[in-house]
Amino acid sequence: MNVSLENRIHVFRAEHRMTQSDLANEIGVSRKTISTIEVGRFVPSTVIALKIAQYFEVPVEEIFSLKELSED
Repeated sequence: MNVSLENRIHVFRAEHRMTQSDLANEIGVSRKTISTIEVGRFVPSTVIALKIAQYFEVPVEEIFSLKELSED
């Protein structure tokens, strides 16, 4: 089964009127890290994913989910 990690970081940032830099500063990573996670080029470590969820005070599953990819 091929899967990808989907995320809703941009949605949560927008709801909190935050930039990528704002979130990066809050959780101790670079803006580029947030950017590459948002667009799906980088899968965050468990620690980073949990820090993001903890910052927004939601379960990690509200931000991150697995999406099954079709096998053509």
